[in-house]
Amino acid sequence: MKKRRSAAYYSFMCLPLIMTLIFLTVIVVPFFLGIGYSFFKWDGIPINPKIFVGLDNYTELFSDVRFWQSGKHTVIFTIFSVISTNCLGLAFAVLLTRKYAARNVARVMVFAPHLIGGLLLGFIWKFVFSSPFPKLGEVLGIENLLFNWLLNEGFAMAALVFVNTWKMAGYIMIIYISGIQGISTEFIEAAHVDGASAIQRFWYIMLPLLRPAVTITTFITLANSFKIFDVNLSLTGGGPFNSTEMFAMNIYNEMFTRGNYGYGQAKAIVFFILVAVVTLAQTYANKQKEVEM
Repeated sequence: MKKRRSAAYYSFMCLPLIMTLIFLTVIVVPFFLGIGYSFFKWDGIPINPKIFVGLDNYTELFSDVRFWQSGKHTVIFTIFSVISTNCLGLAFAVLLTRKYAARNVARVMVFAPHLIGGLLLGFIWKFVFSSPFPKLGEVLGIENLLFNWLLNEGFAMAALVFVNTWKMAGYIMIIYISGIQGISTEFIEAAHVDGASAIQRFWYIMLPLLRPAVTITTFITLANSFKIFDVNLSLTGGGPFNSTEMFAMNIYNEMFTRGNYGYGQAKAIVFFILVAVVTLAQTYANKQKEVEM
């Protein structure tokens, strides 16, 4: 018994140290190595020489039209994706906090897409858009709406937003459900007694009290949308004509397709700073609007 206690004791002592070492090895050390590589011209192959170029990789970014175009695509995708994911997730949460028999089954069904890997999800929907979509359009006589969206520059972006929303809405729903369940029923009942309609109770009571959940979900969806890569790679591949190439894919192509590892690292550092600034600013702004319950 004493040996078992000793083993458990040392396990709990060593586990934080092990996790810290893993974090340093996988996250911190590669991050600082990446900063160092961003000052060199290098193709990423260890046996090839690294040529120190100082800040040239960073100054070159200002004239990189394709990089900033990918930034424009990322911003457009992020705006629509954050709005659609949060609105749909909140709608599901409101509907699935009501008492009825199949509530838990419905929650599982809505959450299930989040469990599918991004690459696999992209390939699944690529097939859907390529085959069933056009055929369904022919049957219903709406070929102008139901066609292969991935071949059209405007609709390909809409397809990305749709698939990302379908994947993330269930996860966001769970956060909103937790927030709704944390709201005291006294507020809702008092508003109902005073004659407030369901819409008024939602808008003036529930939504302000959900501000902490909104802060979390907006942060998650914003960061996820900015960093999207797997769905972008498998669904559109950045096409057609680079119209859906996001920041992460542009960096990936720069490093592993065009072989500019140092320049790609400079892009990655700038990308990291942009994401950090946007997400922290959003979190601070939402925190100021939170209501004390």
